[in-house]
Amino acid sequence: MAGVAKVLAVVVAAVALTACGAGEKPAETAKPVLVVHPGGGPEAALTAYAGEIRAREESPLSFRVGGNLVRRDVDAGDQVKRGDVLAELDPGDLRLQAQAAQAQLAAAEAELARASADRARYAKLAQQQLVSRSALDAQNAAYTAAGGQARAARAQMDVARNQAAYTQLRAPRDGVIATRNAEAGQTVTAGQTIFTLAGAAGREVAIALPESRIRDFRVGQPVLVELWNAPGQHFPGTIREIAPAADPQARTYATRVDLIGDAANAVELGQSARVYVQDNGNRAALTVPLSAVQRNNGDPPSLWVVDPATRKLHLTPVKLGPYGENVVPVLGGVAADAWIVAAGGHLLRQGQLVAPVDRENRPAMEPAVAHAATAK
Repeated sequence: MAGVAKVLAVVVAAVALTACGAGEKPAETAKPVLVVHPGGGPEAALTAYAGEIRAREESPLSFRVGGNLVRRDVDAGDQVKRGDVLAELDPGDLRLQAQAAQAQLAAAEAELARASADRARYAKLAQQQLVSRSALDAQNAAYTAAGGQARAARAQMDVARNQAAYTQLRAPRDGVIATRNAEAGQTVTAGQTIFTLAGAAGREVAIALPESRIRDFRVGQPVLVELWNAPGQHFPGTIREIAPAADPQARTYATRVDLIGDAANAVELGQSARVYVQDNGNRAALTVPLSAVQRNNGDPPSLWVVDPATRKLHLTPVKLGPYGENVVPVLGGVAADAWIVAAGGHLLRQGQLVAPVDRENRPAMEPAVAHAATAK
């Protein structure tokens, strides 16, 4: 009996210990999260716009007359000087027209000479009263008409000569051929673009500004230009021109940014660039990564903020500014020293215990204060 009693005692003790352990809650494991402070300062208030290096003077070149393109002397990328012949049309027909106009002028001048001699002769006869006054008036009128025809023939000849000269397309200024749109043997019309000439003087950046923020920009506003193939190197510039009307499809305003000083000599036509413009509306705003913003079921935008005392998460509503390429301004709701969860917010919950780390996976905050002992 003593052995049975001993076994029962052991069983009762085990049951008691099990009952006591069942009342304890398992300790919560802290989930590692990437945290950052909201950014700020002058760089945070810069908005980037994609652009392309263009010449300040871009001229579409075309013939003033139509014809068959018999010669093309330059190609895209060639450097040209003012007055260089770029292409030529078949001058045969226009030369014949010039010759015909010259012959008509010779005939008109001969008629004018004959009318002048007749008028002089009739004037002497009229003095001797051998012809009537009306006959002299008719000779004067014939002379005036012949003079008008001679002037008209001379003008026609000048036009024909000009048109014959228009068969040569010459460079209006120094520059580089940006595009070529015709080939030898092609029949072209007057005004049809044959080349696009990029002037040698001046380089600028073509960008498009959004319609929603067009009032934040002005001509003469300073900007910074960064080439995509030279990140971190900024060139000074100013907004030179803003289109008066938005593009009907893209709803953006075409804008030209002038490069200042030696910056124009450091770029090449067609290069991609970013133009950084000071965001006047959010100059003092903090910024957070786009991945930190939480939007659930149409609720206002929020951020996961870590309580430094408890290491627990709180979903904090915030007021945001215009979204940028990688960050968004925070206009209200969090302080500059707050710890914000930068990524993975969709996997977190309110009040969750976390272990904040930085981008190098190092603890981002001081160790948490000791918690109260767990309930027995």
